[in-house]
Amino acid sequence: MIEQDTLKLLRECDAGVKMGVASIDDVMPHVKSKALLDRLNKCKDEHEKLSLEIDNLLDKYRDDGKDPNPIAKGMSWMKTNLKLATDDSDSMVADLMTDGCNMGVKSLNRYLNQYEAADEVSKDICKRLINLEERLAIDIRDFL
Repeated sequence: MIEQDTLKLLRECDAGVKMGVASIDDVMPHVKSKALLDRLNKCKDEHEKLSLEIDNLLDKYRDDGKDPNPIAKGMSWMKTNLKLATDDSDSMVADLMTDGCNMGVKSLNRYLNQYEAADEVSKDICKRLINLEERLAIDIRDFL
């Protein structure tokens, strides 16, 4: 049970990290403020470091991980591009990223509770990813 929950939690964290990086990449071309761009780049770098940790653990289990749900990813991309087509401001970028962070925090907490038998290393990674998302949402409030 522990190994199964560990693997499932790692897969969800893998999908979450990939979704976070893709979302940041989607909005970057629209960012005008150097301060906002710096915050997004810093968060993206931290997501990528966490991704390497997740990949190393998944390799130990001989697992390929998990990509984000294609429907969720497509809807996120559509929402981002539609909103930015009508309002290409840093405020809109911050609004979209805050929504994405909140959704990520909610999903990751749900998985953390669902896979409670996961090992402590995987739970720690999930908690660090949640913390990254929460911190980004706070860091970009000045741009809302």
